[in-house]
Amino acid sequence: MTDTRSDPATGSGDISLHVRIKGRVQGVWYRAWTVEQATKRHLTGWVRNRDDGSVEAVFCGPVDAVRSMITACYDGPTFARVDRIDEEPVFEDGFDTFEKRPTA
Repeated sequence: MTDTRSDPATGSGDISLHVRIKGRVQGVWYRAWTVEQATKRHLTGWVRNRDDGSVEAVFCGPVDAVRSMITACYDGPTFARVDRIDEEPVFEDGFDTFEKRPTA
């Protein structure tokens, strides 16, 4: 389900996506890079490492900016290797900033 504030036909409005990024994404500054990239796109939400070696994030903001962020996540920082990104829409927003959270 897409956030009801968005219009998928035009790509306008806001959405919230929950993502799991898998590959070599821990120990390569992936979270700090994600905070920097999300902030540049004026997104809100959070990012954290997972105990299974993946990185998890919620990106909230304009459809085009969130899509741009997902595309950027496939490249990641210099030493990262992204094998797969799983994403699903969520009804989570209300964040004021984009923050790094502790490992879960």
